[in-house]
Parts: sequence; C-alpha cells; structure tokens
Amino acid sequence: MASTAFASFTILFSVCVTWTLIGILGKAAGGKVASSDVVALILFATVNYLPTILILTSFISVLMVVTRSYRDSEMVVWFASGLSLTRWIAPVLSFGLPMVLLTAGLSFVAAPWAKEKSAEYVERFAKREDLQKVSPGQFRESSSANRIFFVEGVAGDTSVVQNVFVNTVDKNGTAVIVAREGVISTGPKGERYLVLKNGRRYQGMPGQSDFQTMEFDTYSMRVTSQAQDLDSERDTDAVPTMTLLTDATNSGRAELLWRIASPLTCLVLVLLAIPLGFVNPRAGSSANLIIALLIFFSYTNAVKLVEASVRQGKFTFALSWWPLHLMAALTVLGLFAWRLNLNHRYHPLAVLAAMKRSRNANAADKKAVAP
Repeated sequence: MASTAFASFTILFSVCVTWTLIGILGKAAGGKVASSDVVALILFATVNYLPTILILTSFISVLMVVTRSYRDSEMVVWFASGLSLTRWIAPVLSFGLPMVLLTAGLSFVAAPWAKEKSAEYVERFAKREDLQKVSPGQFRESSSANRIFFVEGVAGDTSVVQNVFVNTVDKNGTAVIVAREGVISTGPKGERYLVLKNGRRYQGMPGQSDFQTMEFDTYSMRVTSQAQDLDSERDTDAVPTMTLLTDATNSGRAELLWRIASPLTCLVLVLLAIPLGFVNPRAGSSANLIIALLIFFSYTNAVKLVEASVRQGKFTFALSWWPLHLMAALTVLGLFAWRLNLNHRYHPLAVLAAMKRSRNANAADKKAVAP
C-alpha cells in the first residue's frame, strides 16, 4: 500500500503543481501578482491542495491493492484459509490512520496558514504604487484604471525609472506623457508623486483645434496607492482553526465543516475501498478505478453542497457536519455485509443464480418431453 501510495501521490502531485503553475504564471503575466512571488505562491497553493490529494491517494492505494489481490487469485487462498474480509481492516487502518492524521493536520493547520500567506503576498503587491508594479518593457494599467504606464528600464534604485510613457484618460480627454526619467517622491502630507524629468506632454487629438503640446523639465503626477482600500477582513478559509471555533457566523461554521470533513472523508473512503475492490479474476479489465473516482468526486461535491447550505443559512452546523459521513459509513457496512454473505440463500446474487438455474432446468425439462 505504501509503494502504491507513493506512485499515486507522485502523479497527482505533479498534475496539481503543473496546473497551479499555469494559473499563477498567467496571473503574473497579467500583472495581478509579482513575478518574484511566483515560487512562493505555487508552494502555498500546493499546500492548500494537499488534503484533497492525500484523500484520493489513500483511497486509490487501498483499492488497487485489494483489486490486485482478487485479480491474482490471492483472495481465493485468503478465503480458503478461513480468513474473513474483515481481517483486512486492521492492516488497512495501520496504513490509513497516519494518512488520516496527516490530512487532519494539513486541513486544520497548514492549509489555513498557506491561504493566509498567499493572501498577504497578493495584498502586498496590490498595495504597491502604480509605478512600482511596472516591469521594464511591459505595459501596466493603474489601479484606478485611467492610466497606462510603460518604462524601458530601471536605473539603480527601484524608485527611479528611465524612458517613461504614461497615457492618461480623464474628463479633459486623453493625455500622453513621455519623459527620460521618473522618480517617486513623497509630499509634505505623505502623498506619493511620480516626478517626471525632461519630457513632453500631448493633450487632445492631433489635428484638432484643442490639441496641445508642451515640453517640461519637471512634471509631478499623483500616484495612486490602495493601502487603505485593501485593509479588509480575511477570508474564512485563511482564519486559524482555533479562531474559527469561536466564529458563530454562517461562513465560519461552513469553513469549519469543510475542515472537519477532510479527515472523516479520508477514513471512510479508506474503509470503503476494501469491499469495493472486489473483482472477478476470470473477468477482463475492471472498472473499479473509474467507479472509485466517481465516488470520490460525488462525495467531495456532496460535502461542498452541505457547506454551501450552511454558508447560506439553510442548515445549521450541528445538524449538517455528521449526517453525510454517517450515511457513507453505513454504506461501508452494507458493502461489507454484501461481500460477507455472498453464499447466503437470500443474498441478491444467490437469488438471481437460483432463478437462472431454475429457468435452465425448466428449459431442459421442456426439451426432454418434446416429441
């Protein structure tokens, strides 16, 4: 199980990292995050996905081992030796319980911390002045969405840029400013200005009567800073679990439900894989893995549906966090009972086999008495 889990985790982790890398690189190219923060944001996003990856890894690992035991006829020897299917529970739990504990630790501690740090990186970049977000050779839109900046290079200090282009749209029309050099300075009241030197300003449309052009040695422009607009409350998924326990809001209860559901889902699916791994060794390919994936996504989506209901106030937390997992546990018990009583006279498969034998016998009798 451990070797199978290592192979499964490597594949799932690689897919997750690749998908995350594509998304974050797209944000960095679009100017939503700093290019220097890409590696850190990828690590934080990966930690956020680890609980889900571990749940699926545990489920698939146990399922593949049980299925292979059936396919290689090892389970025939197992049952012929007088051992029951329930004897698989102890070794499976010895493998699964550490995975459950690790999932719980990631869900309750690591994932909220990673989300909090990721939000801090994004917010820190958003609080930077417009000119500080500009990378040499790239056009960037200001936070107020009425200016476009372009700089050709950076001179020494990051606050000094060379060959600046600024396109501004306001109530007076469109203005284009080009300058050899620009620097950010602070006013007497703490306001931030972009001071352009040795440049030219064009106002209006060329060829129109109101078109203006001027040259300047120094030109000051107010730089937008969103430091006060972004000091909002943290999302509930980034709140530490101990703080979340005292949060009585619907969003806080819903997030707590999701964190509790992760280790419970891992435990239930690990046990479910034992009876679900049955396959006829005489049959060809098995669809167990496809069924397992459908069960995993259905279970996860059901948890998200319950979480959304609690967040919207449709259900209470006390009556929502346990019924789904109880139903899943009862399903596990039902499948164990199904597999343990295959030879019982009232088992559905035994009843179908008896009906088939009866039809064959009646057909043989009719054929024997036919002239």
